Amino acid sequence: MGKANESRREIEVLRERISALSAAILRINASLDLTTVLQEAVDSACALTAARYGIITTTDEAGEVREFVTSGFTPDEQRQFVDWPDGPKLFGHFRDLPGPIRLTDLPAFVRSLGFSPELMRSKTFQGTPMRHRDVHVGNFFLAEKEGAPAFTDQDEEILLLFASQAATAITNARIHRDERQTRADLEALIEISPVGVVVFDARSGRPASFNREARRIVEGLRTAGRPAEELLDTMTFRRADGREVSLGEFPITDLLSIGETLRGEEVEFSVPDGRSVRTLINSTSIHSADGGVASVVVTMQDLAPLEELERLRTEFLSLVSHELRVPLTAIKGSTDTLLEEGADLDPAEMREFHRIIHEQTAHMRGLIGDLLDAGRIEAGTLSVSPEPSEVAVLVDRARNTFLSGGARHAVAIDLPPDLPRVMADRRRIVQVLNNLLANAARHSPEATPIRVTAVRDGAHVAVSVSDEGRGIAPEQLPHLFLKHAGPAAERPVSDTGLGLVICKGLVEAHGGRIRAESAGAGQGSRFTFTLPMVEDARRSEHANPAALVTGTPLEAGEPVRVLVVDDDPQTLRFVRDALTKAGYAALVTGEQEDLARIIRTEKPSLVLLDVVLPGTDGIALLENIPELADLPVVFISGYGRDENIARALEAGAADYIVKPFSATELAARVGAALRRVARPEPFALGELAIHYEARRVTVAGREIELTATEYELLRVLSLNAGRVVSYDTLQRQVWSGSAGGIDLVRNFVKKLRAKLGEDAENPTWIFNVRGVGYRMPHP
Repeated sequence: MGKANESRREIEVLRERISALSAAILRINASLDLTTVLQEAVDSACALTAARYGIITTTDEAGEVREFVTSGFTPDEQRQFVDWPDGPKLFGHFRDLPGPIRLTDLPAFVRSLGFSPELMRSKTFQGTPMRHRDVHVGNFFLAEKEGAPAFTDQDEEILLLFASQAATAITNARIHRDERQTRADLEALIEISPVGVVVFDARSGRPASFNREARRIVEGLRTAGRPAEELLDTMTFRRADGREVSLGEFPITDLLSIGETLRGEEVEFSVPDGRSVRTLINSTSIHSADGGVASVVVTMQDLAPLEELERLRTEFLSLVSHELRVPLTAIKGSTDTLLEEGADLDPAEMREFHRIIHEQTAHMRGLIGDLLDAGRIEAGTLSVSPEPSEVAVLVDRARNTFLSGGARHAVAIDLPPDLPRVMADRRRIVQVLNNLLANAARHSPEATPIRVTAVRDGAHVAVSVSDEGRGIAPEQLPHLFLKHAGPAAERPVSDTGLGLVICKGLVEAHGGRIRAESAGAGQGSRFTFTLPMVEDARRSEHANPAALVTGTPLEAGEPVRVLVVDDDPQTLRFVRDALTKAGYAALVTGEQEDLARIIRTEKPSLVLLDVVLPGTDGIALLENIPELADLPVVFISGYGRDENIARALEAGAADYIVKPFSATELAARVGAALRRVARPEPFALGELAIHYEARRVTVAGREIELTATEYELLRVLSLNAGRVVSYDTLQRQVWSGSAGGIDLVRNFVKKLRAKLGEDAENPTWIFNVRGVGYRMPHP
C-alpha cells in the first residue's frame, strides 16, 4: 500500500512538473519581445530546477555579449557581477564548451582555471551553450540548487529545453530585427531618393504611398489648401507621342489595370489653369498570386533641373565661342592686313600687327588651357606634382606675373617671417594665385589695393587674397566655385567663369580647401585656400611613425596601413592602386558588417569610408562602431552637398573627399589627416594647457606632474573636446581594452581632477555625462 501511495505522489509531482513546464513554454511563445522571452525562460528554469540564480547571455556574430538577463540577483549582486574583472574571460571559457556542464564545486572549478572565485558564492552549477542550427547564439547558466547537493539529470533536461526555446527566440528576434531594419532602410532610401516614387493601388486607383520628391514635383500643380490626391480628378497628362489623357474622363484604375510598363518616357502633367510640369516616367506593375495587377510603382524625375542645366550648357558654349572668336577675329584681321597691304606698311605698323597676333594667340592658349583644366577636374584626372615650396616665393612670382600683364592695382603682401614651407606644385599654385588676383582686379576699383596674406592653420597654411570691391551677395557665395554658376549677366565680359572652378580643383588636388567670404554688396571679398604644411626635417626624425612628410609614409619601418571600405569594386581598385603607389599598405573590403573585427585584427592608422553603403551609411557606422571612433576617418562620396559634408564632419570625420578625385589629391588628403593625428596643435582651455609633443601639462603656467595613464586619459579627452567620450572608449584607448570597468575610469578621473585642482561638483575642464562618460569643452 505504501509503495502505491509513493507512486501516486511521484506521478502527481511529475504531472505538476509537466504542467508547469507547458505553462512556461506557452508564456515564452506568447511574446515577440526578446527581453521578455529571455526573462521568462530564465525565471521558469530557476523555478522548475529549484535554482537560486540564473543567467542568460546572448552573443553576436563576432562573439561579443549583447544581452545579459538574470534571475535571483539583487541589484548590488548584479552590478558586482557585471563589473567583475574576470567575468569576460570566464564567460569566454564557458562560451566555447561543446555541450552542457554540471559542477558540484563551482569555486574550485573557477580557481582551477586561474580566475578569482571571489563572487562564486554558489557551489552547485549547470550551464550549456545555446545553439540554433549549429550557430552559437549565447549561454544559459543556473546555480545554487536549493535543498539538494547537485543538479540532476532531469534538471539538465529542463535546462536544455529552455536553452533550445531561448535560442529559437533569439534567432527569430534577430531575423525580425534584420527584416525591420531592411524595410526601414528601404523606406528611408525611397523617401530621400532624388527621384519621385509613387505606389498606386490597382483596385482603388489611389496612391498608397509617395515619397518626398514626388510630393515636391506635384506641389506646383496642387491648389492651395487642397490635398494632392485631388489632382487625380483634374489632371491631364500628355505622352511623348502626343496623346493626351484626362484622368477625370479615363479613371486611373483603368490605366493601372492594363499593367502597361513605361521606360524613360517624357510625360507632361497639367491642370486646367495652365500649370504644368514635365517629367521622365518609369512604371512597373506588381502582380498578385493570381496573376492580376495588385499595384503599380511609378518613378518620376523632374526635367526642369535638366532643362536648366542644358540652358546653362548652351549659354556656356555660346560664351566660350564668343571668347574664342574675339582673338581669332583680331588675329585674322592682322594677318590679312600684313598679307594684303604689307608692302605699304612701315616697320612700326608691322610690329604693332605682330604684337596683336602674339598677344591674342597667348590669350587663346590661356582660354584653351582653362577649358582643358576644367575638363580634367570634372573627370577627376587632374594631377599635380607637389614639392616643398616657400609661400613667399610663390606669392612673389604670382604678383610679378600679374603686374607684368598690365594690371594697375597695387598688390600688398603681408606674410609672417616664420611661415613654414608647404607642399605645392609651384606652377599650379601660381596659377591659382593669378586667377584670384585677376578676379579681385575685375571686381574692385583700380585705386584700391589687393592684399595677400598667409597664416599657419593647424597642419596647413592658409593663403588669402582680399579686395575692397563690390563684394558678393550671401546667396551667391555657395555657387562661386561651380561651373555654369549664375546667368551671364552676372559675369563680366571676357570671363568664362572657369577661373574659380579651376582654383577649387587645383587646391583640392593638393589636399587643401578653398572658400570665399564677403560681408555683402560693397564690402569687398576675401578668397582663402589652404595647402598642406611641410614638416621640418629635424622634427621628422623624432616623429611618430605614422606621420607623413611629403604626403607619403616615412621609409623607415612598416608602411602605414590604410583601410578602404567601399561596395564599388572599381573604386576599391582605384584607391588601392593610388595608395600603394603613394607608399601606403592598402587594405580593401566591401563588407561593412565585419568592420570592427577587421580594425581590431589589422590595426589600420586611417580608414577611407564610403558614405553610401548597402543597408546603412558610413556616418552611421562612424557613430555606432567604437573601433572607428578611435581612428581618423576620411569619407569618400559622390555626394558633395554642403549638408552631407557638414554632417560627416560633425560626426567626427577627419576629412571628406568628393568623387571623382585624382590619385594625387587622395594621397595628399590621407597624408594631411595622418599628420593632424600624429602632431595635433597644443590644447588651451582657460588656464589649462597641454603641449602634446613635449607631453607637458600646465595650469596657470605651473607644470603638473602626471603619471603615464593620467596623461593619456587627459590626452584622449582633450583630443575629443566638444564630444562625449564613453567609458568603453576610454577603456579601449587608455587601457587598451583591458578589464577594469567603469570604476577604474572614475578613479583615474578623480585622481586627474585632484592634480589639476578641479572641483568635481563645479568642474571647469572635465565634465561628467551621467551613465555615459566624460567630455571636455571645445577651446
